[in-house]
Amino acid sequence: MEVKKQIADSIALRKIMLHDERIESLLIQAIDKIVAVYQNNGKVLLCGNGGSAADAQHLAAELSGSFYLNRPPLNAEALHVNGSFLTATANDHSFDQVYSRMVRAVGHKGDILMAFSTSGKSENVLQALRAARDLSMFTIGFSGSEGTIMADYCDILFAIPSSDTPRIQEIHMLLGHIICEQVELIMYG
Repeated sequence: MEVKKQIADSIALRKIMLHDERIESLLIQAIDKIVAVYQNNGKVLLCGNGGSAADAQHLAAELSGSFYLNRPPLNAEALHVNGSFLTATANDHSFDQVYSRMVRAVGHKGDILMAFSTSGKSENVLQALRAARDLSMFTIGFSGSEGTIMADYCDILFAIPSSDTPRIQEIHMLLGHIICEQVELIMYG
């Protein structure tokens, strides 16, 4: 079994992130932007596929529920949780449009879209980013090292320097938790 190698690989990637000053700068920018959006009664929309959809839903719950503090809910929604909308759109239009149509339905200028794609190539995520840009929303992307297409549509992109999907997702959740904790502390701490 390669259990120790998997743990070591995760630790090694976290060490890279720890010493990457650009990541810290991007985190501060993302946190400040999210706080500003919430202070202006905006919202955060999140999307992804598979494990990235689960991550999007998890982080939406941290923002809309609470993280550490007993505080008012923040407006955050994972775009895949309305199963009827998702399946109707996939059936009537295409799966590539499931998130972009929801962004156009509920997104407004000044809101934020947080988009997750470990490959950086998920067409439905890319279309959601394009729709968000059309609406003058701020876009924050989370990808792996292959996320160069997403870079064209993201105001901030966390491109994790790996092509290993589980390790990428672990770092996405780490960054997401940092964002949620800091937003909560700034607003209610």
